[in-house]
Amino acid sequence: MAQPTADQTAVLKPAMESMTLLVAAVIVHDIEAQRVVLLRRGPRAKFAQGLWDLPVGKSELGEPVTETAVRELKEETGLVVAAEDLRLAHVIHGARGVEAPNGFLTVVFAAHRWAGDLTNGEPAEHSEVAWVDTDAVPEEFVSTTKEALISYLKNGPSVSLDSWQD
Repeated sequence: MAQPTADQTAVLKPAMESMTLLVAAVIVHDIEAQRVVLLRRGPRAKFAQGLWDLPVGKSELGEPVTETAVRELKEETGLVVAAEDLRLAHVIHGARGVEAPNGFLTVVFAAHRWAGDLTNGEPAEHSEVAWVDTDAVPEEFVSTTKEALISYLKNGPSVSLDSWQD
């Protein structure tokens, strides 16, 4: 397939209104201690109040998904990872979701190196942020990210689909 020339690229319009919402999540995995960072969504969270989740958030316009992962992790947990230390762990493609009438694509990264101390950076959104043993993942968990986490821990990188069948 031919590559577009500079002239062809300039006339293409971005499909921002119809695009799938792009989301990034991070599994901070302390392999030696066999634990991961999780957060519990608080009563004022936009969805899944009271459920556990991975650090996760939406990409800002023009932001690469790796930078979204780095930014959201730091905002939510105080932990800092370098984009080049992120490894692809899972991809979730949802047909519909909160704030995503055209669906969502969540790219889940794993990080085995980080800096900083774990803190609740968004107490209005999260009631708790904690290190959790990998063999004690809570049942009360956002289903899509729980599937991604469990799949990553058991099998490595993978893809899952959500809400494509009624």
